[in-house]
Amino acid sequence: MATILVVDDSPTILSGTTKILQAAGYEVIQAENGADGIQKAMNDNPDLILMDVVMPEMNGFQATRSITTNPDTKHIPVIMLTTKDQETDKVWAKRQGASDYVIKPPKPEELLNKIKSLIKA
Repeated sequence: MATILVVDDSPTILSGTTKILQAAGYEVIQAENGADGIQKAMNDNPDLILMDVVMPEMNGFQATRSITTNPDTKHIPVIMLTTKDQETDKVWAKRQGASDYVIKPPKPEELLNKIKSLIKA
């Protein structure tokens, strides 16, 4: 089964999202900030990344840009998973290379459908 990297500084969101993904049969890797997420993307080569936006030190937009412009990780689709629900945030996420955008808390069915559409089985 596919591996998904979840990058979020909230233990509650990490735990809840991990439960949704594991129940659907995915293997989950966790990172608690953008820099750690970039490192795990390079080291573990996940099939998809769920990226929070608001995190200390390096935000999710910066981390996504780093991942989607790096030749070693640019093939990994990134879904922004955030409370930021303004249209400008969605546009900015796309400009950083994000493949999709989901508002927290995610509806499990919506999140899993978006993941399935981006992971090549």
